[in-house]
Amino acid sequence: MLKVLVMVSGGGTNLQAIIDSVENGTITNTKIVGVISNNQNAYALERAGKHGISAECISPKNFENRAVFNEKLLERVNSYEPDLIVLAGFLVVIPPEMIAAYRNRMINIHPSLIPAFCGTGYYGLKVHEAALARGVKVVGATVHFVDEGTDTGPIILQKAVEVECGDTPEILQRRVMEQAEWKILPQAIDLIANGRVKVEDGKTVIQ
Repeated sequence: MLKVLVMVSGGGTNLQAIIDSVENGTITNTKIVGVISNNQNAYALERAGKHGISAECISPKNFENRAVFNEKLLERVNSYEPDLIVLAGFLVVIPPEMIAAYRNRMINIHPSLIPAFCGTGYYGLKVHEAALARGVKVVGATVHFVDEGTDTGPIILQKAVEVECGDTPEILQRRVMEQAEWKILPQAIDLIANGRVKVEDGKTVIQ
């Protein structure tokens, strides 16, 4: 069984997609061992609780400086002994020590077709605002491994979503979630759980 730790900052819609997929068998050979949020008011923590999943808040605000927070965060992450860490809308910079410890064992979902609309400053609604401002016709989502850069790790899966006339950032965000994020994030976890993903020369190969 692949032991998955999910890290999230907000409502946890992607977390819910993962939970549902594990429970309905879309994701196989997988157990969610815990949920960590940096926000004690995150609804994601409630979602986890409703499904009997261990959940806790570890916030930078509760430590004297970022270095101490980084150290404690890694300690708590390690305590779950995860095989895979899933960043599902986790809006905290991941410490380099954690990236090194979980090289090619930490994935992120980003609401664009990387390399478009990604990198520093592109998160949440800002991604969709930028896409609409640029007038692109196709957007989407990307699941990728996490490395030291921002949205620069090896890409695992991508799915395109069409922009429609009259879209607002909120409407587009919802469609990207429903048509892309909630599909490819569970799919990527299932592929990893079944040993079908490997990284070669900085790129992922799906077997």
